[in-house]
Amino acid sequence: MQPDDQSRALLYRAILTLKDEKECDAFFQDLCTVSELRAMAQRLEVAQLLDEGLIYNDILQRTGASSATISRVNRALQYGADGYKAVLPRLKK
Repeated sequence: MQPDDQSRALLYRAILTLKDEKECDAFFQDLCTVSELRAMAQRLEVAQLLDEGLIYNDILQRTGASSATISRVNRALQYGADGYKAVLPRLKK
């Protein structure tokens, strides 16, 4: 395993130990800058809206995301590693 892979594996294991939203919030506040956290939250919101069938202009107005961000998220939904596809249905429950 490459050092970068080991670091990512450690990060993923740490995330999987979080017990609730409060712990998750505290961990991510410590781990990320405000901008990084905002960007990740925005991408997830964009993914939800794309999954619901909204068009780019509506998503741009609702989220303030750039067209480049919306396009990037759309590419990930269509051709990515299926991470969004794993999470989005679980969030609907």
